[in-house]
Amino acid sequence: MKDNRSMFSKMNFLQPSSRRVAVLQRIFSKTYLVTPNEISRSFGVFGTKYAGEKLVKIGDISKVVKPAKNPQYVPLKYVEGESSQEILRHLRWMLQKDLLGQDMFLIGRPGPLRRLLAMQYLEITDRELEYVSLSRDTTEADLKQRREIKNGTAVYFDQSAVRAAVEGRILILEGIEKAERNVLPVLNNLLENREMHLEDGRFLMPAKRYDQLLKEHSQEELDCWKLVRVSENFRVIALGIPVPRYVGNPLDPPLRSRFQARDISGLTYKEQLEALRALVPGLEGARLSQLLSCAHALLTADAAALGLADFPADGLPAAARILENTPSLPDYDALYRLYPYKSFLSAEGQAAVENVLSTFQVLPRHSKSVSMNINNVIPKNGTAEVEITVERKSSVLQVPCGSLRENVVTNDFVPNVYQEKLLADLMLSHQFKDICVIGPRGCGKSATVSEFAKRLNYVVEPIVLYQDMTSRDLLQQRSTLLNGDTIWQNSPLVTAALEGKLAVLDGIHRIHPSTLAVVHRLVHDRELTLHDGSRLLRHDRYDDIKSSQNLTDNQLEEYGIFKIHPSFRIIALAEPPVQGSSLTQWLSPEMLSLFLYHEMRPLKPDEEMHLVKNLLGSANKAFEHVMRVAHRMRESDDPAVRALSSSLSTRQLLRIAKRMRAYPGDSPANAIYRACLARFLPALPRQALDKILLDEDLPLINAETSSPTCKVEGEKVTIGNTTVPRYKTDAKTKIPDIQFYDVPQHITALEWLLQDFFLGEHLLLIGNQGVGKNKLADRLLQLLNRPREYIQLHRDTTVQTLTLQPTVRDGVVVYEDSPLVQAVKLGHVLIVDEADKAPTHVTCILKTLVESGEMILSDGRRIVPLNHPQTPTNKGIIPIHPDFRMIVLANRPGFPFLGNDFFGALGDLFSCHAVDNPSAQSEHALLKQYGPDVPDEIIARLVRAFGELRNMADQGLVQYPYSTREVVNIVKHLQEFPNESLVNVVGNVFDFDTYSQEVQDTLTEVLQKNGIPLHVHTNKINLAKEFPLPPLQQAGEWKVTHPSPPTILPVEERFLRTKTPITLRKYQHPLDLTEARGSVFSEMQSYWVVPVGETGIVAGLAVSKSFENDPLKDWIHVMATNPMKLFSMQSSGKDIHELSLQGLLHPVRGSRPRFKMCPIKTDDSSILLIHEESSNGLVLVDPFAGYARPVAQTSFIEDTTATLASAFPFNVKDKNWKMLTDLVEDKKFIVLFEDNGQRIDAINVETMTAYSMTLPVNLKTLNLPSIDRWLVEDTESRKYLLAKADPSEPIPRVLQPIEERTDTTLLKSIFGCGNTQLPSPVLSQAVNQKIEAPNRIFSSRLSSAVIAVGFPDLELSGNQLYLWPRVKDMGSTDSMEKTIVLPDSGTIIRPINTTSLPEKILEEDREIHHTVAGYLEITDIINRKLRYIAVPQPLNVSPVTAWMYSNNQLPVFVTGTSRDGLATVDAGGCVRLWEVEIGNLTKSLQEWRRMVASDRDHLQLTIDKPSGKDVSAPKHGKVDEKGDPHVGGNTWAGGTGGRDTAGLGGKGGPYRLDAGHDVHQVSQAEKDAVPEHVKKAAHEMAQKAFKQRLREIQMSEYDASVYQQYLGSVAAQVQALRVILGSLQAKSKERQWQRHQTTGELDDAKLIEGLTGEKTIYRRRFEKEPELGTPQTKPKRLKFIVDVSGSMYRFNGYDGRLDREMEAVIMVMEAFQGFEAQIQYDIMGHSGEDYNLQFVDHRKPPADNKQRLDIIKIMHAHSQFCLSGDHTLEATKFGISQLSKEDCDEAIVVVLSDANLRRYGIAPESFAKILTSESNVSAYAIFIGSLGDEAVRLTKQMPAGRAFVCLDLTKLPQILQQIFSASVLSTRLFIFCNLSTHFAVFVNNMLLNIFGVLYFNDS
Repeated sequence: MKDNRSMFSKMNFLQPSSRRVAVLQRIFSKTYLVTPNEISRSFGVFGTKYAGEKLVKIGDISKVVKPAKNPQYVPLKYVEGESSQEILRHLRWMLQKDLLGQDMFLIGRPGPLRRLLAMQYLEITDRELEYVSLSRDTTEADLKQRREIKNGTAVYFDQSAVRAAVEGRILILEGIEKAERNVLPVLNNLLENREMHLEDGRFLMPAKRYDQLLKEHSQEELDCWKLVRVSENFRVIALGIPVPRYVGNPLDPPLRSRFQARDISGLTYKEQLEALRALVPGLEGARLSQLLSCAHALLTADAAALGLADFPADGLPAAARILENTPSLPDYDALYRLYPYKSFLSAEGQAAVENVLSTFQVLPRHSKSVSMNINNVIPKNGTAEVEITVERKSSVLQVPCGSLRENVVTNDFVPNVYQEKLLADLMLSHQFKDICVIGPRGCGKSATVSEFAKRLNYVVEPIVLYQDMTSRDLLQQRSTLLNGDTIWQNSPLVTAALEGKLAVLDGIHRIHPSTLAVVHRLVHDRELTLHDGSRLLRHDRYDDIKSSQNLTDNQLEEYGIFKIHPSFRIIALAEPPVQGSSLTQWLSPEMLSLFLYHEMRPLKPDEEMHLVKNLLGSANKAFEHVMRVAHRMRESDDPAVRALSSSLSTRQLLRIAKRMRAYPGDSPANAIYRACLARFLPALPRQALDKILLDEDLPLINAETSSPTCKVEGEKVTIGNTTVPRYKTDAKTKIPDIQFYDVPQHITALEWLLQDFFLGEHLLLIGNQGVGKNKLADRLLQLLNRPREYIQLHRDTTVQTLTLQPTVRDGVVVYEDSPLVQAVKLGHVLIVDEADKAPTHVTCILKTLVESGEMILSDGRRIVPLNHPQTPTNKGIIPIHPDFRMIVLANRPGFPFLGNDFFGALGDLFSCHAVDNPSAQSEHALLKQYGPDVPDEIIARLVRAFGELRNMADQGLVQYPYSTREVVNIVKHLQEFPNESLVNVVGNVFDFDTYSQEVQDTLTEVLQKNGIPLHVHTNKINLAKEFPLPPLQQAGEWKVTHPSPPTILPVEERFLRTKTPITLRKYQHPLDLTEARGSVFSEMQSYWVVPVGETGIVAGLAVSKSFENDPLKDWIHVMATNPMKLFSMQSSGKDIHELSLQGLLHPVRGSRPRFKMCPIKTDDSSILLIHEESSNGLVLVDPFAGYARPVAQTSFIEDTTATLASAFPFNVKDKNWKMLTDLVEDKKFIVLFEDNGQRIDAINVETMTAYSMTLPVNLKTLNLPSIDRWLVEDTESRKYLLAKADPSEPIPRVLQPIEERTDTTLLKSIFGCGNTQLPSPVLSQAVNQKIEAPNRIFSSRLSSAVIAVGFPDLELSGNQLYLWPRVKDMGSTDSMEKTIVLPDSGTIIRPINTTSLPEKILEEDREIHHTVAGYLEITDIINRKLRYIAVPQPLNVSPVTAWMYSNNQLPVFVTGTSRDGLATVDAGGCVRLWEVEIGNLTKSLQEWRRMVASDRDHLQLTIDKPSGKDVSAPKHGKVDEKGDPHVGGNTWAGGTGGRDTAGLGGKGGPYRLDAGHDVHQVSQAEKDAVPEHVKKAAHEMAQKAFKQRLREIQMSEYDASVYQQYLGSVAAQVQALRVILGSLQAKSKERQWQRHQTTGELDDAKLIEGLTGEKTIYRRRFEKEPELGTPQTKPKRLKFIVDVSGSMYRFNGYDGRLDREMEAVIMVMEAFQGFEAQIQYDIMGHSGEDYNLQFVDHRKPPADNKQRLDIIKIMHAHSQFCLSGDHTLEATKFGISQLSKEDCDEAIVVVLSDANLRRYGIAPESFAKILTSESNVSAYAIFIGSLGDEAVRLTKQMPAGRAFVCLDLTKLPQILQQIFSASVLSTRLFIFCNLSTHFAVFVNNMLLNIFGVLYFNDS
């Protein structure tokens, strides 16, 4: 005491003035200052009252403390140095409560302070400790008693609460708020009355009552009664945090009432500053003051009001010690380790923090990072000497290190400046505290930590954390010995603590906070209490106990005390929190107090390139493109693009670089698409990605065009261009053996898989159902000869079942290896199927296995790499086989699968491949192999139909993604049963949708469009009527005269020059073909529209017939002018190819466009010769290569004259040139002649030689019957034969008059006289006599058909003429020029207009004439029939076309196709294909009827079986007058299955006899069987209810009909949205497993508990409620702003924009009805009067149709009567700014406008700036009007993915759906997947983030 007094004498407390001040402070503040003689090393422990006892006195409160029975259980080294006044006050209060016998509750901010106080109290009072860390996994058995099996008997073992009560210890319950409800109430009676019933039958009794009984009874009696005394020294100290400020369960009121509470708010500023100065005397006081000031500022109430997380002030000592050791380190860096605010705070929160930091001058003025690097590391004896340079100043640090002498584990780490700095930074933190590294996926966290461990000689203990991980999984797990006794096995974390390893907690962001709470004490205090009662102590505390108690290690082990190795450290790895999410952030105040945090960013381009070059050598140019795109995406302003960039992490880039190095031909764009899984991205992110690739000039390469092959040759397999050796194995039975058909797309995919597989990559295949993922994987393994293991995941898959399957054998728990472990051991390939069905927190355990080759199994064994140092010595080690590979199969994320996002969680660990349905080409080839006998046309229709349905599924128009699997099954059925109706077979797929009328309507429309006549009756036939031809007339003959001398015309020969080839601009448009016979059978086969444009004029049609004579492979060419362009397409293709021909031909201005195209076949293709009639211009066009060569027929001067003449047409004579192409196919000649002129030019298109001659007559028509003889008709209708003077001459030049011995008026204007003749049988049938002679067939104005027998070859004899006269003169010869002759069928086709129809037809079809553009007249001379096929009116024609043909009927162009078909194109660009030849038509009708045949035919059931009786004699049998059916026997006639008698299905009868006893199916659907009177009554009832409903909502029937008109236009879109929203709501309510149940399914993780007899060993599914304290999910907000300005009303009659806008409003209101709890929307508008017109308030949305109709009525009325004006920018800015202030999950702005912004003085840059003005609002623009291509150009100036062009307003709902579905990426939920159950719901939602501002405006 002398020393104490001398010490006190130096203190100011001894001065009188000081004493008075102290007394005054005590009085006024009601607090207690400790007097000088109250302060000692042991808190006022003075002398000894009794032997071994001591007195503890704090202030005026004292207590006599007895020595502990088990001093080794008393906490040590928690009281170090002098305690602060605040601490002493708390301890004094605890001493008071202890004296009163009351239990205590220490409540306060998260952090170790509360636990530190409790431990200090136990230390100064010498109290033994029982500690329980509560979590959601804590059960009653963890608190009271737990059964264990010992020697085959279940024995109860007391747990912490019971031990503390009996032994008089203090029970510390930490984490009260984390325990599940109804768990802690088991302690209520123990807390209140010190009583408790135990499971083993004992009863805990308070000490006073027990002592009284002991006076009355003996000890033996009390023991017999199983009474146990609760020590009077037993106390409970509970530690908790306030709920609801923090997350957790609130206190149960009965439990709360049993505690006395104390707020542990923390130390004062002064006390903390003094403590820090004492701790780090070498650090400047000013710096300490700044750090502490920032900490306290961030702990104020103002900071909490801003939503800032509590600053972890308890971590300041570690930061201060770091600064002391490295003085050159800035204060900001030390502070940021404690509070990494940029990772978890929003921009506003970050600004608030930085404002505080700048106030105290901690925030650096410049953003330059601190230079830092490690100079040297010298590990020795558990401590490494590390020399670090910080800002050019060196420091030598002493840091813990491992004991691994030789680190053989290599991780291919390539350091760079940034990572060296990070490693040095980690070294600084490693001195004093555990570390957490935060960084995005794939940035190199694991590799960096591995290098850190390697430099410090640490053995790494990787521990993968997952969401449903329990505290047992983290600390200890139960197992059994061979004799069945239960034991506890340490987890890897505990093993690491005991052995001094580096424990890497991978995925700390995934684990549940309450589970992680069990390691808080391990992190803060380096102490841990295990489930088996063992205690782990910090090394110095362990050593103190050992020395002070004179105990050995074995003795301490018997006490259950173990030493934590001094080198033990924890490094946690995590992904950044999702900022702005409504879900609880994992980086909570509790988590902040655990670690020193370090952020790791993705590498920069130069850093990543340095890494690639060091690991793989030089990178090629292709990879440099990939690198540039990746970093452009990371730096994008678009959050969706930034989120997508995580798929191009450093890990993934290395994989791509490795692949490109091995296979240089890989395309950069394809590699990026695979890595990002771009095929399954929503439309807008994919559009943004495509724009980036387009800007970088990186096109996608379609590998299918190369037609790769697959073959196995010996020990090698070759797929495409890749050859690898096959695997040698004895496990033949595990090698897949499947039926696989090679198609280009699948072979290409197999080659990609093979390449990655051979590079050692694990594969991830993602796609829709039924696309062939399993087939591809099995086929790959089959080709490689690789054995496989297979595991299929599901929603109940757990971590345990994924790795091991526990079973009980003879009372012992035995673990059987799962397929995963088997594959690892044996080197097989593991196929993990349906990976998306299992929770991502389960599948995430594959991370370390894939990444580093390590995994810890449930039975304690460990999978490690083959070269791991523990492999040779440890039996519990499973070395991973070098041949082990993994192939994971999963459905794509999003609707409708609603699985878990495996790709988002682990995608960058695998080589990702999107498996899509085959392309049309590949799918057709595949189906043909499944159904070789199924007609190609049927397969083509199925491919088109299913392809369109898949596209609709991608757009959200149908919900089910129809796959190849379904269409394969259809083809298989048709192959096996070829006579089955196609309609019936497709019902096998589509009958699922029978009861959804909307889906049925969609399916019917799509299938009928593609030629599958679903729901079509066989009588739906609409063929043209047939009329008889007039009687055949023998009209005389032609006689060719031979005047002397003959008239020989001079011929001029010249060579034409073709100009330099010109490359043409190419465009592509989708070909939207409709099969006309899908709904009705007619001559029309199919049709589609060519996009000629708003000003285009259709000017010509030609067909390049296929070499196979297949009309599906014909190329159809449509010529259009204004501007001049050529469209080429195949009816079986999917694209329309457009070439711009502007400027190549120069028609005479003012003339109608007159073009003729001539296909010229080459060896393997076809080119077009295009002729313009007014200028006689020629140009050769290769539509496939995309170039043109103008043909110069004249000299340069003549060309110039012609060009001037076309520009000034009044200077030229109006003459046109005609082109004849009859001789091109055989002789390569075209003939040009001057209409009404005398000149003829014949051109050899092979040699480009022209032959010109001038006739002495004016030409009216010219026909080419053969190459040697041409038929000439002059303007006077005289005929001439132009023949060759010598056969060797190139063209005929002898003009010979033809003497016509007939009525010449019938043969005026001859057309169609081609160079082929009628076959003899056809000729004989036509003229009713057998004739074999040369002949030609043609037509004229007054004859339907003319046959000239003997013409042109028999010119010396007369040529007999047979004709069928026309009833009506054709009039104009324009249509006659388009005559088509089909000689093989004796058919002539010509287009005619309505005025040329016979009067009879005019009268019969007068009502339809206004709906047709013209008719095709079909003359059939064999059957002597006339047919008139109506060609429908164009759907739309350009205004220019309408003006040009204002006085005439619109033209129809016609030409022939393969197989005697026809193609037409009308003035609107609608191309139609026709089948008119009667033979082909008859065959097609039969096939069509077979397709639509019903399965309602009468059926008969026949069973063949032996009767067992012999036949006797055949007989008719008796006739049953009643007509009853008879089966078997031999008596009755008409029976079945009998013998002797006439009947069916029997034997021995004389003949068959059907008595009508058949088994019939129901012939009508159930609904059709309802009687008519019932149907009528039901309809009347419905109408009555409808009118009653209208009266209830005060809505008239007229109003109802008006509303239904608007609703009907968007009903399909409304239904689609509602289905999606409803499914997502169901998904969000999906039940979750709840453990520790007394009934349900047996929990595999609690088998041992079941053996011991525990009851809570089951699990059940419940609808999981949000955890108490979890922030309420924010509402989804939709602010719908519509344009109701006067222009909307003004132009509504022009394009219906106001109607469409109102329809869109109705769509939103109808779709969101019933989802008001999740979606809150306003509808506002703007006009020239105001920019904020309220239509709907989100607090009161419209409840019925009447209210919704009123809203659109108001909109319409306002638009009609408002003032003119425009508020585009004002309304946009107001809507965005208003929504940005609201606290909502998502905000979207959609601006609907025309593209004429500059007309209103609105610069695109200003508009784009407003759209992107608020980061928390996603804004989009939809342009609905455009002048020319202004909308397209404006879209390119807008941010990527933020603008749409919608010139067809009916597409508006679809575009809105695209915007909604893409919004999921803006919060990074699609890519950065938080692996909690809540996130799993939101990740898979296509539309759960649909909320924001929808803005409509048309300016």
